[in-house]
Amino acid sequence: MPTKTVIIALMGPTGPGKTNFINQLTGGREDNTAHQLKSHTQDIKEHKVNLSNNRQYVFVDTPGFDDTYRSDRDILRMIAEWLENKYRKDIKLTGVIYTHRITDNRMSGSVCKNLDLFGRLCGERAAERVRLVTTMWDKVKNRDTAEGRVSQLETNFWEPLISVGARHKRFEENSSTCAWKIVEDLMGEGGALLIQEELVDADRRLNETTAGQGLYTQFQKLLHEQKETIKQLQEEAKAQKDPELAKELEVQRQRVEAELRKTSDEMDKLKIPFPRRIALLFSKKNR
Repeated sequence: MPTKTVIIALMGPTGPGKTNFINQLTGGREDNTAHQLKSHTQDIKEHKVNLSNNRQYVFVDTPGFDDTYRSDRDILRMIAEWLENKYRKDIKLTGVIYTHRITDNRMSGSVCKNLDLFGRLCGERAAERVRLVTTMWDKVKNRDTAEGRVSQLETNFWEPLISVGARHKRFEENSSTCAWKIVEDLMGEGGALLIQEELVDADRRLNETTAGQGLYTQFQKLLHEQKETIKQLQEEAKAQKDPELAKELEVQRQRVEAELRKTSDEMDKLKIPFPRRIALLFSKKNR
């Protein structure tokens, strides 16, 4: 009997324990960096597990879009290239697990941006193969508070994905048994993610995909916020009579200006040239 390969990718922001989840599945070393702010996974890693039920499992660890060392554009390109290469070889993902810490008091801006890009990358048709997994339940101090967070996630932040087929699962015990129960819920047929269809079937470039355009929009918003911050710092520095505080404000302004230049550079790399936009417009009309 031929061996069936089950491929499941783990995605999500830095810190919810993607690597730890995989370790529970593979019997790997316990990873304590899930509780740290720095990114642990800097490259895409495939972890293979062969079981006696004629199945080979491949668990794919991916870096978060808020990676410590790489820009969001670099992370998107890395993930997109891996997905494109697999799809061109007719290798399809069985499912995708998106991890989120249940211990987070609020949805930070970086987590919201991460979730937005994740949704754009997967698309609606792949949502049935998505599991939104809450982690770190063993760190919960107040169960009622945690249940309130679940309700907020399911009815607000995750609602667009859940409404088209994604499901929430709880990694309630940091154990192999609990991890495998979540994986066993993803045993259907594999399929393509939206970004794979766009890159391969529609022959689009990365910056022309739904995820690429979404990242460009995020950069536009960030650029506006940085410009407003610089303006505010300039005004505060002018009104400041204390030379030391004025100097400190100037240092902050220079730091934000450096960040603004990086943002602008990232936007330039994601811009779609005008002739290409015209070509894309006509290709859509001719479908």
